[in-house]
Amino acid sequence: MSNKTTSKRIGVFTSGGDSQGMNAAVRAVVRAGINAGAEVYAIYEGYQGMVEGGRYIRPLHWFDVGGILQQGGTIIGSARSKDFRTREGRRRAAFNLLDNGIDALVAIGGDGSLTGANLFRQEWPELLAELVAEGKLTPEAAAAHTNLAVVGLVGSIDNDMFGTDMTIGADTALHRIVEAVDAIAATAASHQRSFVVEVMGRHAGYLALMSGLATGADWVFLPESPPADGWEAAMCDTIHAGRARGRRHNVVIVAEGAIDRQGNPIASEYVKQVLTEQLDEDTRVTLLGHVQRGGTPSAFDRNMSTMLGAAAAEYVIAATPADEPQLFGIRDNEVFHSPLMENVRKTQQVAELIKAGDYTAAMEMRGRGFVEAYETLKTLVQAQPRPAEPGQHQLRLAVLHMGGPAPGMNTAIRAAVRLGLDRGHTMLGVHNGMTGLINGQVHEMQWMSVHGWVARGGAELGTSRQAPKAEDFARIAQTLEAQGIDGLLIVGGWIGYQLAYQFTVHRAEHPALAIPVVCVPATINNDLPGTEITIGADTALNTIVNDVDKIKESAVASQRCYVVEVMGHDCGYLALMSGLASGAERVYLPEVGIGLDDLRYDVAEMLDGFRQGKRLGLVMRSEHADPYYTTPFLVSLYEKEGGALFDARPSILGWRCAG
Repeated sequence: MSNKTTSKRIGVFTSGGDSQGMNAAVRAVVRAGINAGAEVYAIYEGYQGMVEGGRYIRPLHWFDVGGILQQGGTIIGSARSKDFRTREGRRRAAFNLLDNGIDALVAIGGDGSLTGANLFRQEWPELLAELVAEGKLTPEAAAAHTNLAVVGLVGSIDNDMFGTDMTIGADTALHRIVEAVDAIAATAASHQRSFVVEVMGRHAGYLALMSGLATGADWVFLPESPPADGWEAAMCDTIHAGRARGRRHNVVIVAEGAIDRQGNPIASEYVKQVLTEQLDEDTRVTLLGHVQRGGTPSAFDRNMSTMLGAAAAEYVIAATPADEPQLFGIRDNEVFHSPLMENVRKTQQVAELIKAGDYTAAMEMRGRGFVEAYETLKTLVQAQPRPAEPGQHQLRLAVLHMGGPAPGMNTAIRAAVRLGLDRGHTMLGVHNGMTGLINGQVHEMQWMSVHGWVARGGAELGTSRQAPKAEDFARIAQTLEAQGIDGLLIVGGWIGYQLAYQFTVHRAEHPALAIPVVCVPATINNDLPGTEITIGADTALNTIVNDVDKIKESAVASQRCYVVEVMGHDCGYLALMSGLASGAERVYLPEVGIGLDDLRYDVAEMLDGFRQGKRLGLVMRSEHADPYYTTPFLVSLYEKEGGALFDARPSILGWRCAG
């Protein structure tokens, strides 16, 4: 008979299919919970471990979750439990939780797992009453835990859950697909082959849609928007036209739940058969399968999961009996929570709409961003632009890069050129940024001019860091007049913003400058106004985190502290977010600076950690964090004070961040 009374104890478990980032969430729940004064227990093997009890429910301490940020899967295991679906199984689970003094849960899983947590919470008072009646629980113990608090985090690579813009694991799964398709495209182009790539997504086409956009796929099949009848001929016509225009490879992406308008499955093997028979194409099928679930989580998944796990732990500790279960997610890049079951019902409704054949409503429920991405994809997969509408006013629009190169610049230009051409406009490319605008280095771009640009780094049109001078605008105006340019799209950094502003300053003396100018922010520093994330920042962040993961492996083997310097100029975004994603002990930012008292405290904390048995120290420093306390200085400081406990080494990542 259990009579335990304890301080606040919370349980954390992962359930259903695993997804990258679950470990980061578990780590955050544990450390945020401990920091808030609670005890945190891991429930191993999901609901089955809850039913089994005993060794499956154990406390986790601060250092127990060290070093798990970069690990895929879930260190506490996950399992689907038939036992928990029975009343008897849930009663046993309730007893095991109370035997450990747990009356608050953070559940990490999909809609089925979260629905199970809500049912468990609803039955909790009845289950406790049954345990008391059976003599397994004292009335006093039951009275001390009358309510089960529940908070849910969505662990699912499908990104199919309402209540959050992104689910844990979806970003990493998308990375895996893009990497695989890029590799497939290279071999396909070598042999002029077609590949059919099947990705996960039973009732959700997110991975298929976004990977199609990210890889420049030639055709994509989604569950939410089945193709019109006769799609076989339409697909083959598009692919044949692309071949005729010089495309050496074709990639068709099929979501595993793809269907036609009658609800019949569209199998990847059938797509292969169609291409082979109708086009006489050498076609291969690749099923990515569980590769999409595995491996190291992306920086985004690590950071999002960390923030959600910390917020969930703090909420569930303070929850009252009147609080209904909440789902924690992100909305517009901010942590947000909303009623769990309301989101579960909406999620399940999409599957019901697809089954009923109401595809318009299913697409609408996915949200405006999903619909807009799909419309963009339908344009980009065309082999050529649609004919201009009769009487349409055609514009001459120019595109150029400004500032340092950032990954994704070419992808932005590709989309702009093709969308512009599809709307009947003339698209012009300006070479070498400001230099080309001054010297008239402008040429007309066609549909296939940007073929293959989607995966290329750098800036195919060239770029420059040349700031505009007052005397340059007369020649820029001449170029605009000579080319008949009606509008300008600038993809670049702060210098691009400056150019756009100077157009307004000088247009009185040079009327040709009085044209619409649009800036698309592109810089790895993520320091531009008007956007929460700039083109290139996410890729740079992942490059840093991948490098730091390798550095950490080396450091663990030799008891070492690494001081890693990253780019960012006067913005600490890359240092801060890479420090969060890699588990750094200290991050030095230009926005905060470095003081002598900070250094004394940081060195003391590092020494204390190594004395307690840690084998790795990691310090992140933004390149302009302080003009005096430089990276070499910090390395010397930690090396001197580390003594026999650890040595220190620098790692300056430099331009790898922008690659």
